[in-house]
Amino acid sequence: MNPILLDLGFIEIRWYSVFILLAFIIGYLLVISRCKKKGISTTIISDMCFYLVIVCILGARIYYCLFELEDYKNIIDIFKIWKGGLAIHGGVIAGIIFIYFYTKKKNLKLLDILDIFAPALILGQAIGRWGNFFNQEAFGPETTLSTLKNLYLPKFIIDGMYIDGKYINGQWFQPGYYHPTFLYESLGCIIIFIIMMTIRNLKKIKTGQIAGIYFIGYGILRFLIECLRQDPLRFLGLKVAQIVSIIMILVGIFLIIKPYIKGLKKIS
Repeated sequence: MNPILLDLGFIEIRWYSVFILLAFIIGYLLVISRCKKKGISTTIISDMCFYLVIVCILGARIYYCLFELEDYKNIIDIFKIWKGGLAIHGGVIAGIIFIYFYTKKKNLKLLDILDIFAPALILGQAIGRWGNFFNQEAFGPETTLSTLKNLYLPKFIIDGMYIDGKYINGQWFQPGYYHPTFLYESLGCIIIFIIMMTIRNLKKIKTGQIAGIYFIGYGILRFLIECLRQDPLRFLGLKVAQIVSIIMILVGIFLIIKPYIKGLKKIS
C-alpha cells in the first residue's frame, strides 16, 4: 500500500492529506447549505470555518503527540501531519472550545451551531478514516485472508489490510492480514450521519439534540471500535479514546434530555 498519491520531487501529496482536505470541503458545503436554510449569515460561518480548520488540525495533532511523546523527540516531526497522527477527539475538543468563544463573540447560539456542524463532522470523519487505510494504521486484530474474503470486501481493501510488518506507537506488528477497523468506523459514521439527516427536520427535535445524537452515536461507535484497534493511544495503560467516548456519551445524554429538564422546571 503506497501512502503517496503523487510525488512531485520537491513535495509529496499523500492520500492521508487528500482525504482530510476532502472531508473539510464536503463538511463546509453541508454547513453552508444548512446555514442558508436556517437564515444564519454564511459570511460569519465561512470565517468561522476558516479558523476552525486550523484549530481542529492543531488540536488533533497536539492531542496525538501528547500521548506519543516518545515518537516526537525531534520537534520537526511534530509538524509532519501529512504522515498521519491526528486524533479526532483532540480536534473535536479544540473545535468546540473555539466555537464556544466564536459564537459568544458573534452573538450566536452555541447549540444551534453545534447542531449544524454535527452532521458535517460525522460525515467528515467517515471520509477521513480512509486516510488511515492508505497509511495502514487504525487497524484491528490480526486475521486471515479467508476471513476478509468472507466479509465480501473489495480486493483493494483486502490487499491493503496486509501489513508487511511495521512499528506503530512503539509497538511491532508482524506481517499478516488485519481487520479493517477504519472501514467499520467509516461505515458506522455514515449510518449515524443518515440518522441525523433523517431526523433533524422533525418538529419534535429540540435545539442541541442533533449534537447530542452525535456525541452518543460516535461515543458508542468509537468505544466499540477501540475494543478492536491494535494501535490505540494509551494513558496509564487505559485506552484514551474509550475514556473520552464515555464522556461524550454522557454529554450527549445531557443534551438530549436538557430541553425536557427545562420544561419540567417551567411546569413546577
